[in-house]
Formats: sequence, C-alpha cells, structure tokens
Amino acid sequence: MNEQLIPREGEYGSYYEGYISSIKGQDIPAILLSQIEEVRKVFEKLGDLKSNLPYSEGKWSAKEVLGHMTDTDRIMSYRALCIARGEKISLPGFDQDEYVLQGKFNEIPLNHLLEEFEMSRYALVSMFKNFPLSVYSNIGLANNYPASVRAILYIITGHTLHHLQILKERYL
Repeated sequence: MNEQLIPREGEYGSYYEGYISSIKGQDIPAILLSQIEEVRKVFEKLGDLKSNLPYSEGKWSAKEVLGHMTDTDRIMSYRALCIARGEKISLPGFDQDEYVLQGKFNEIPLNHLLEEFEMSRYALVSMFKNFPLSVYSNIGLANNYPASVRAILYIITGHTLHHLQILKERYL
C-alpha cells in the first residue's frame, strides 16, 4: 500500500476513526471492488422478501441499509471530488434517516438496488484511480470537520465494511 494514501490524524472527524482503523494500510481500491461481490452474496442469501424486513423494530430493512450504503458512497465521493479540486467552502452534512425515508428503497426491486450499488462503486473507484497522487492529501471541510481525500477513501470502505458486518450478524 502506498504510504501517501494512508490518512493521518487530523484529516478526519473522530467519528470516523472506527471505519479508518478497521482497514488501515490495506489495499483500499481492491477492497472497494471486492465489496461489490460481498454485498451481492449477502443479499443472495437474504433474498427479496427478507431484504424488506428490519431485524428489529425501528431499524432499517436490509434494502434500506443497501440504499444507505449507495447514498453514502455518492455523498462521500462528491466530497472527495470537491476537495480534490480545491473547494474551500464547508460541504454539507446529511441526515441519513431522512435520506433512507425519502429513498423508499423497499419499493425498489432488489436487483435494481444491487446494480445501482455496483455501478456507483465502479464509478467511485475509477474517480479515485484517476486522481493525481498529489490531491490525496488535500484537506477540506465536510459537515464542519476536516476531511482529506485519502481519509474519505478509507471512510467509504470502512463504512461499507461496518454495514456488511451488521447485515451478516443481524439480518442473515
């Protein structure tokens, strides 16, 4: 792993430490791509019907978790793009619960949600691959916290890993 791609202290909000530390020093682009197949396998086991059900009262369904992962990939990718291009304004946060509510993911066929996750993930990996190495250390503000391009790359990967673990432990 290229040491220049590993985020350093102060490049992200403390909230993200768990996501980053769970994968620090690993081949992040390879993990991002391997997560596509891992997500597909989890949802193959769950099936369409079970994917519409939460594991507990007040929790998201598995399809809502998948929609949330895709939304988060896109939002974080946008943040990374802005910061890579030198954006100086603070990028907004988002209310994940409201996004899930408005996404109406349980009304979308599972195969469409899986395809959307896969396509957005390929676009994300392509974008990161084509960034000049020099921009990975760029730091901007996202939701009023510092965020480097390389930290965002780790956050996206760790966030998906976090939700995959929950899907496996609580939904299967």
